Amino acid sequence: MTDQLQATTVPVAARSRAATGLGPVALTSLLFGSLLPMLSFFMVNVSLPAIATDLHANAGQLQLVVGCYGIAVATLLVVGGRLGDSFGRRRLFLIGLTGFTVSALICAVAPTIGVLLAARIVQGVSGAAITPQVLASITSLLAGERRSRGMAMFGVANGIGAALGQILGGVLIEADLFGLGWRAVFLVFVPVGVVAIATALRVLPESKAEQAHRVDLVGAALLALTLVLLLLPLTEGRPLGWPLWTWLSLAAVIPATALLGIHQHRAERSGHAPLIPPTVLRLRAMRIGLLLAVGFFSTFGGFMFCFALATQGEAHMTPLEGGLSLLPLAIGFLITSIYAPRLQQRYGAGLILRGWIIQAVGYALLGVVALTLWPHVTPITIGAPLLVGGIGAGLVMVPLIGVVVGQVPPAQAGLGSGILLTSQQTCLALGAATVGTAYLSLASTSWGQGGALAAVAIGIAAISLLMTPITHQLRTSGKGA
Repeated sequence: MTDQLQATTVPVAARSRAATGLGPVALTSLLFGSLLPMLSFFMVNVSLPAIATDLHANAGQLQLVVGCYGIAVATLLVVGGRLGDSFGRRRLFLIGLTGFTVSALICAVAPTIGVLLAARIVQGVSGAAITPQVLASITSLLAGERRSRGMAMFGVANGIGAALGQILGGVLIEADLFGLGWRAVFLVFVPVGVVAIATALRVLPESKAEQAHRVDLVGAALLALTLVLLLLPLTEGRPLGWPLWTWLSLAAVIPATALLGIHQHRAERSGHAPLIPPTVLRLRAMRIGLLLAVGFFSTFGGFMFCFALATQGEAHMTPLEGGLSLLPLAIGFLITSIYAPRLQQRYGAGLILRGWIIQAVGYALLGVVALTLWPHVTPITIGAPLLVGGIGAGLVMVPLIGVVVGQVPPAQAGLGSGILLTSQQTCLALGAATVGTAYLSLASTSWGQGGALAAVAIGIAAISLLMTPITHQLRTSGKGA
């Protein structure tokens, strides 16, 4: 379906050029760059207890270490995609890598939690410049099977970055290189970022849309306002005792969302380029795909946040042990992601349906383990449930990317990737805020951390099953094959 849509919107000559416009080395460079923002998001999870001790941060501030990064990325992803379409994707990719590297250094030397949060916002802005260029370049510079394979590889990179992030974070904290502790989790991105910049300068081709689009700054500001009004009270409400301003902020989300929607409709009717065009959202497969993305990324982000706190809490695992506990999840995701493109040709969107069911089984098993063995769990005892969950996650995430991004023409590749990635980053931050708040609330009661983690895992299993009838609509519409 993706190729049929793109074949009607790209001239034959352009498709021929696209087929050879991105070599293996350049594609590897793009995928490597896309790993950095995802690794940063999840590596931080395992360092949160150490940050709390060193910088005297409370639980709400720890959620903001994750949340403010996610808000910054989510707010500006579509803007980053638009800027890449207009001014050159290679240029925006390099600017983002530079900002990401510099802000990582500031995070590493942050003397207070306030400085760390400010640097995390800058890091999020930089990540918003990096990530849309990856999918946009793949969509615009590759064609046919190579494009499908490139998008699948992007899904693999994202999933592996999410799973390996906490493992690598645990390794770095446990090694305590030069006595840096949690700071090494940020400092490692400095040399890695320099290598990524040098490589991209040498191998990446430039690409941009034939017609430049004006950036919808008003829409971006309204989106930022909506996300802040939603996520800030959800992260800070519980530790502050839910003061009045948190409820007023949550109530203001409704009019802010309405204003954003009105502005997008008016901008599109007047011939301008809205941040998220309503006509794109009217595509049935796009709406269903984004709804599935909300279910997947919000639960995944919330689980990773809770898992890091639980394993280093009552389970008394070291950061390394907590990180290594996720290795089966990473292995399961890697295996299924590699074979997902081939399996998708056979099963279409039915592959996503199977993924939800397998993921539900994995989380349910994890909930049983947490209820029966906690706190005497080890990386081995929780390995099997996480392996099953990782297999299911890989079968959901990789095909989902192609479904959503494939709904827009290659000339607006930055827009399509921006819409998907905005949903991804918004939901990762939303998951850390909502699921994290629920976990922290339950953990402080007689449930304890084991009961709280079990509740989270079983809840995610239930949500996964609820996603199956929605996925079936995508399957019967013929949009996911």
